[in-house]
Amino acid sequence: LMRAMEGRKSGVKLVSDLDPDTAQRVRNLGISGLDLEAYPQRIYPQGALFANVVGFLNLERVPQAGLEQSRDGDLRRHEAVRSLRRGADGTPLPDGLKAGVLYGDDLRLQLTLDARLQQVAQLALSKQVKKWNAKRGVAIVMDVRNGELLALASTPTYDPNKFWNYKPGLFREWSVQDLYEPGSTFKPINLAIALQENAIDPAGKVNDTGQLTIGGWPIFNHDRRANGVIDFPTVLQVSSNVGMVQAMRRVKPEKFWNWLHTLGIDATPDTDLPGAQAGQLKTLEAFRTQPIEPATAAFGQGFNLTPLKLIQLHAMLANGGRLVSPHITRGLRSGDELAPPPPASGVQLIKPEIAQTVLNWMETVVQKGSGKGAAIPGHRIGGKTGTAQKAENGIYIPGARICSFVAHLPINDPRYVVLVVVDEPKGGNAYGSTVAVPVARQIIEALLVIEKIPPALPVRAKAHT
Repeated sequence: LMRAMEGRKSGVKLVSDLDPDTAQRVRNLGISGLDLEAYPQRIYPQGALFANVVGFLNLERVPQAGLEQSRDGDLRRHEAVRSLRRGADGTPLPDGLKAGVLYGDDLRLQLTLDARLQQVAQLALSKQVKKWNAKRGVAIVMDVRNGELLALASTPTYDPNKFWNYKPGLFREWSVQDLYEPGSTFKPINLAIALQENAIDPAGKVNDTGQLTIGGWPIFNHDRRANGVIDFPTVLQVSSNVGMVQAMRRVKPEKFWNWLHTLGIDATPDTDLPGAQAGQLKTLEAFRTQPIEPATAAFGQGFNLTPLKLIQLHAMLANGGRLVSPHITRGLRSGDELAPPPPASGVQLIKPEIAQTVLNWMETVVQKGSGKGAAIPGHRIGGKTGTAQKAENGIYIPGARICSFVAHLPINDPRYVVLVVVDEPKGGNAYGSTVAVPVARQIIEALLVIEKIPPALPVRAKAHT
């Protein structure tokens, strides 16, 4: 102790993180020279529920993740430390303090997230990730009119009040930062591009022969079956890779690439979520000279993006063709009043009637295709499943899949997009329809109630026998 204290102006820290009860017992001992030093600490009352979004400050009060990190300047600006002398009876003595110096503001950072929906999403997702022994999962709900996120739940998560018990890898929100190949969930976006380019007729058909050879490479449907001459709603219902290649072949490769570039696949999304990443797209030259590149891109492979980017592109289909910025903050607010949601915004990229055509096709996927598990009587819901191979450093990992499902609702007045992505579920029966759809359905059921969305169709009463 002598060596540790020699030449030091202050004492030696013996222990930190004392709980208030223990601190009081030490105080009661009244030992001269044993001092207690209070320090401020953030408390996160909702624990793990918003950890992936909010982040936390460490014990040195340095922001480590989430909004704590990205909005540190705003949050810190409204903290002030003042030391006061106190009289013998504990009354503060305002010695040398100017009038008004103790004024504090009540500005708060208001988020767009709905705690009720976040809770439903988190529970449904965690259960399913556990059931399928998956690596991780994410569920996002977006208001398609203005890009506000109502839920952003991911699992596994952590408790920011006890962050030291968790691996640092959990502190980053992977749906904003990690790239994956979207697979079939990208097919509706591509069909919108083909319609916008007048390359396909909305009432047209393609011949699905079950397999094709492009530039010496074989391309198959996921079930290796031929579906014959089919229309575009059926292409989505059976998730035909061959049908998509036949459709997108009619778009010139440079035009296709230009669209993917214009949609911002290879750009960082405009968002207030910390750490957002740009996707990866092959070069224009590769699209022009290697026919396999536009062919695989036709069914959502060979390029990658974040789940956040995919939901932004689906919101564009749902809101009549506008690319809105995904965001989770509404700004700093004072008092109890909440800020109103911002008006509809975004850059118009796709014609409204084309976006509506694709939505109608997606509705048939829920009515009679791979999205049937998301159908809710009386409500018009569109969707698309995806079961993509997983690549690492450009090489597909044998047996590793990413299962996803994206839903739009209500089709008659589109307001929300729900995206569920589950990474590496185990088992032979792991598909978008079996793994991701059940989670989306639970979220949609909650969303219909919370947002008071009325049924669009009469619900047939079941006959009693």
